[in-house]
Amino acid sequence: MLTNRQPRRGDDYLNVAGEEPALRDFSSDMLAALQMRPRCLSPKYFYDETGSALFDRICDLPEYYPTRTELTLLAAHATEIAVRMGPRAEIVEFGAGSLRKIRLLLDAMDQPSRYVPIDISGAYLSANAAQLQHDYPSLSVLPIMADYTGAFHLPVKEPSCGRRIGFFPGSTIGNLLPADALKFLRQAAQSLRGGALLLGVDLIKNPSVLHAAYNDSQGITAAFNLNLLTRANRELDANFDVSRFAHSAFYNAPMQRVEMHLISRAAQHVRVCGERFDFAEGETLHTENSYKFTVEGLRALASQAGFHPGQVWVDPQKLFSLHWLPAPL
Repeated sequence: MLTNRQPRRGDDYLNVAGEEPALRDFSSDMLAALQMRPRCLSPKYFYDETGSALFDRICDLPEYYPTRTELTLLAAHATEIAVRMGPRAEIVEFGAGSLRKIRLLLDAMDQPSRYVPIDISGAYLSANAAQLQHDYPSLSVLPIMADYTGAFHLPVKEPSCGRRIGFFPGSTIGNLLPADALKFLRQAAQSLRGGALLLGVDLIKNPSVLHAAYNDSQGITAAFNLNLLTRANRELDANFDVSRFAHSAFYNAPMQRVEMHLISRAAQHVRVCGERFDFAEGETLHTENSYKFTVEGLRALASQAGFHPGQVWVDPQKLFSLHWLPAPL
């Protein structure tokens, strides 16, 4: 749940989730995933420092259209979006990542008052937020290390701030199961009352385009997927032999989602946190879903969550969309 209680400032970022609770979550969620059938783990654990850096490389790949398409849309419509935000707006970015996209908005905005980036990777977030603060010295930057789908506190809104605007780019909404996406949007609608959410959404398209985007020729997406096992070895006292797993990504048309899996290349057993788990040859650990939407379907979901669907911007190839979603008081 998103609340407005003032968080505690850490050494160089707002430490809300904390490193130890995050490790406990990873441990308990990985053990639960390995015990269930089929095995499935949240994609949020991709994003340690190495995983975040690999994802930045994915965003620059020629096959990976979402980032460059969204950046083009933001650049083309930043002035119009800034007018809708109003003067001295406060931006809350969910899953802030490298902070490239927010710069397009900040440069167009009328005296932005405060920027609150939220991300699960504390070290990565802290470094990027420090650079942004250096580049925008008049902007108040308050990074929060947290899982934005869970419970965390937003800073108290200052009287001098304008409207509170949420920013959720990259079609990360598609990584959530439909019920979880609705839950997140409902929480965001409450937290952003009187403001709005700017939401990036990937659209349904030719499966061949999707296949190429998640199976790039350089193997960066495969390395990103497999890094999850490397992280488990380092943080959970696991002994995954990464060479005995393979990356798999495909479009599940009936579910309207891309699925990513790690496939066991052979019958094997692994140890995680002192417990043994057996993998049959061909058995998978399901690591990510990326749901795709129609414009009408997303607007209906936003309405169900309590937003008033507003302007939609779509690129000429109809690959990606940006949604302006006002949140009524």
